[in-house]
Amino acid sequence: MLQFINPQPLALASAMTSPLLFDTVSDFAEGVALVRLKSQLGYIDREGRLNIQIADSNVTVAADYAEGLAAAQVGAYFGYLNRQGEWAVPVQFRQAKSFSGGLAAVQGGTKYGYINPQGEWVIEPQFDLAERFVDGRALIKLGETYGYIDTDGRPAIPPTLKDAWSFSESLAVARVDRLYGYIDPSGTMAIAPSYDGAFSFSEGLARVRQGRNFGFVDTAGTLVIEPTLPFASDFAEGLAAVLIDSQWGYIDRTGKVVIPAQFAYAADFSEGLAAVQQNGRYGYINFKGDWAVEPQYSNAGPFSEGRARVQVDNGWGFIDTEGKLLTGAGFQSLE
Repeated sequence: MLQFINPQPLALASAMTSPLLFDTVSDFAEGVALVRLKSQLGYIDREGRLNIQIADSNVTVAADYAEGLAAAQVGAYFGYLNRQGEWAVPVQFRQAKSFSGGLAAVQGGTKYGYINPQGEWVIEPQFDLAERFVDGRALIKLGETYGYIDTDGRPAIPPTLKDAWSFSESLAVARVDRLYGYIDPSGTMAIAPSYDGAFSFSEGLARVRQGRNFGFVDTAGTLVIEPTLPFASDFAEGLAAVLIDSQWGYIDRTGKVVIPAQFAYAADFSEGLAAVQQNGRYGYINFKGDWAVEPQYSNAGPFSEGRARVQVDNGWGFIDTEGKLLTGAGFQSLE
């Protein structure tokens, strides 16, 4: 039985220097980001102030907030924290995934089912694997085959597929024999299985692999970018990172190279900027390929809610879109 402790102000404020750095951090979601300093966990707001203090000191792992709740781990089991940092759903599950559409997939015993924000079973545990709901459909696995259920737990697409992914933009990757295609929400094969690999749709296009090379198809199944690329990422904000001659650049939706391949690594665009690596350091470029934030970090993540996590020496902090590091000026622990 877990016991709540009386929240005491964390020692983060006194330990922080300018800039504000932590041992580990997550991306911002729903206004806060998880940070860890030694054994202390908490969530800060966009100004660097401690916004949510986790009441239970036994929590070792916590996830981003989704629909007001965050999965958190104590020992080998999971529960969900509310926005006050207290247990909204007590620790009891072997696995717990983020809420989506008012439901969360959790493992109770050896099987997965779905709970509501009060921790009540809405769909009893009966699946070998279960994913989040997307547009009223959730991917589940029974034995060795995959299918989909609706929010009432009823089969929406029978579990007959050897491999399948969650829906994205009303289409889902599905494998028939050894080839991949896409099904619609009724389970009808919308794009015939003809690819050696396939990935979720993003911005109306999906990566597909033929042999070792990648290209892109549209929602009608038309190959709009021929599979000639050694590697590519999904489209994000109109561009996709691609590997050309061992360097990374970006193409537009026609396949035209719009930012020349010149980086050792290139991430997806988010909020108008993309993290790239050059000469061993990470910075951020804009849509023109110009430096918005000069390469100076050991590592870097995507922008989310106006902040991006960056590694400075051995610590992690946050920058704004102008590259200004979040400092400890205004960092306040909860009373």
